[in-house]
Amino acid sequence: MTESLRSGRYAGLAAACGTATGILVHTAAAVLGLAAILRTSALAYTVLKYLGVAYLIYLGVQTLRNGEEFEIQDDLAEENPSLQRSYRQAVMINISNPKVAVFVLAFFPQFVSPTANAPLQMSILGLIFATLGIVYLWVVVAFASRVRHIIVDSKMISRFMQYASGSVLIGFGLKLATEKQPGA
Repeated sequence: MTESLRSGRYAGLAAACGTATGILVHTAAAVLGLAAILRTSALAYTVLKYLGVAYLIYLGVQTLRNGEEFEIQDDLAEENPSLQRSYRQAVMINISNPKVAVFVLAFFPQFVSPTANAPLQMSILGLIFATLGIVYLWVVVAFASRVRHIIVDSKMISRFMQYASGSVLIGFGLKLATEKQPGA
């Protein structure tokens, strides 16, 4: 939503695709067994968790500090050069969140038939999950695109969105920092 409000519909769509890419990376890791390592290794889980914490807090602080980078662009800026940044940032946020890996590893196997090709079924489930994620996030982008003009016209609402976005990122980072490894 933040990317849609800040940089337009295309940046929001790029971020949605980045989130889906992160889901697919976690699915591939689960298929290859890497997610099992995160689930059973306290050190691996902790390292990834604190990388995610650091990245989220960094993004939150940058959002709070750099008001000019948060400036909401007018409707003429739909073809924004920050699409790659929006995509990469969403991929990094998703990949550095160990909860996604643990979710994939804990949830997907429940739907895998013991007599079928488990890696193939896990991959299909990952594709379905990523697709549903994109559909949901595209609805969010459409909503944000509809209310964007209200925010563009109000400096006060724009600043509020900047501080809310930065605070939410920092809050997610702090929440992640306090969570314990599932199953530990």
